[in-house]
Amino acid sequence: MYLSWNEMQLGRGETIADTARVLDRYVDVIAARVFAHATLQELAEHAKAPVVNLLSDGYHPCQTLADLLTLLQYKRRLRGSKLAYVGDGNNVCNSLMIGCAKTGVNISVACPDGYRPAEEADRLARKAAAESGATLEITDDPEVAVKGSDAVYTDTFVSMGMESEKEKRLKTFLPMYQVNSSLFSLAKPGAIFMHCLPAHRGEEVTGDVLDGSRSVVWDQAENRLHTAKALLSLIL
Repeated sequence: MYLSWNEMQLGRGETIADTARVLDRYVDVIAARVFAHATLQELAEHAKAPVVNLLSDGYHPCQTLADLLTLLQYKRRLRGSKLAYVGDGNNVCNSLMIGCAKTGVNISVACPDGYRPAEEADRLARKAAAESGATLEITDDPEVAVKGSDAVYTDTFVSMGMESEKEKRLKTFLPMYQVNSSLFSLAKPGAIFMHCLPAHRGEEVTGDVLDGSRSVVWDQAENRLHTAKALLSLIL
């Protein structure tokens, strides 16, 4: 069942806890796309059914599952591969760091001061990297991050709910953190370009890279379907 905010009593002031208790009577899994990560935590606290994070302001783990499948699809291995993430240290970046660290993918994140990944995500990723043998690097230099990478990944500079910061953010990120042909050329010759979509052409990525022969963003988008099915199969 798909339920938007306005189709539930949440839109009329019902508490998250009460909504969780009601949904619990209807379904085997609650998959929620929310703004505040605390909303997911409260849902999970009051529901017996498993709660899946489809997106929050803190993390985007289902996207990371699709990302890792795409990397495996094209590079035939995860452990020892290098992925460079360039841009905002947002929810996508937070989950990607943890996912890469857990699977042995070396990840290098390039972001400006003030836009680094969350401290909690950094801590969890470094702990996982220590166990898997992966490396985790956070720098403010995109060229350092991209050099020698097997995959170059970026996301929007202005996430949902941050529209009021758009002008400030674009001034901060552009042109240094844009993935264009010049920056992309520093990666390995067979490197792939990744983006969780939707892309803002001319901002975080140029059209020639997004539409180029080494862009895998459409397979990456399709893999959201396959990894979601796998996740539900595992849970149920």
